[in-house]
Amino acid sequence: MMDKMILGRYIPGDSWLHKIDPRAKITAVMAFIVIVFLANNWMTYAILFVYVLYLVLTSKVPFLFFLKGLQPIMWLILLTLLLQVFFTQGGEVLFSFGPIKITMLGLMNGVKMFCRFVLIVFMTTLLTLTTSPIELTDGLEKILAPFRIVRLPVHELALMLSISLRFIPTLMDETEKIMKAQKARGVEFTSGKISDRIRAIVPLLIPLFISAFKRAEDLAIAMEARGYRGGHGRTKFRLLKWRFSDTILLLSLVVLTGLLLLLRN
Repeated sequence: MMDKMILGRYIPGDSWLHKIDPRAKITAVMAFIVIVFLANNWMTYAILFVYVLYLVLTSKVPFLFFLKGLQPIMWLILLTLLLQVFFTQGGEVLFSFGPIKITMLGLMNGVKMFCRFVLIVFMTTLLTLTTSPIELTDGLEKILAPFRIVRLPVHELALMLSISLRFIPTLMDETEKIMKAQKARGVEFTSGKISDRIRAIVPLLIPLFISAFKRAEDLAIAMEARGYRGGHGRTKFRLLKWRFSDTILLLSLVVLTGLLLLLRN
């Protein structure tokens, strides 16, 4: 399951989404996370899904890749759905067994919450799939630039965020390798008593932490060897250029917001 983690991965491509300015993409994703909560009926959710599916298909990233990427967090999505179904009361009772009641309102709220999770996951993963770590760093630094007034280390903060995001799939791959090595030595992670499963995690965490610190040390040495001294006085080899397509992307979100407000109950 670890190899299905798509958060933090970058897939090189030549689609129009790959060429969009990272500032526009980051702003669009942040705005979409807010916009998605404007939907409150099936028509508005259908519009959101059409919008997201259009972006997914035009990104030229295989759609099956997104479906597999949802699997690691599917349990969290389903848990949220079940909590809504069983603990939200109101409307027609569809099923009743003792104190347990499933109502139409609870079921609808659960499905809507499920849709919100899927939409947000698709949009956030689209950002990392179509944006290189360097572009993410530059985009975040530009967006956070106004905070330099309060002496916030914008460049260092943006660099830490992008490196953290970039190392998520690396750590997942490393975890998968360690788990396979431990299973080959007879360690069981999915069977036995709960206490035995907890003890089995220790041989997994120790080499993972050692590997993570070793990677961090190697990265720090590599950055120092290349003369990295932070953002002060640093020039840019790659300059961000705002294009008409970037404006179109943000305008599409404005239109999307207008449609959702118009069609809300």
